[in-house]
Amino acid sequence: KGTPADNASIESFHSSLKSETFYLDRLESTTTTIVEQTVETYIYYYNNIRIQTKLNNQPPVQYRQLAA
Repeated sequence: KGTPADNASIESFHSSLKSETFYLDRLESTTTTIVEQTVETYIYYYNNIRIQTKLNNQPPVQYRQLAA
């Protein structure tokens, strides 16, 4: 049986996804294609462009490259 702590990271990601895309753009009517495209674009942005303070103000991909 899962605990709330098991889902914390994905719930946090979903919250960021919704607040930075769907709610910000006020999308009220979407299709499956629009949702898929929005999620794919956001995942790329989240991993390659969006800086994160906990990663020394770098995007995750750049942080991992410097750590390797």
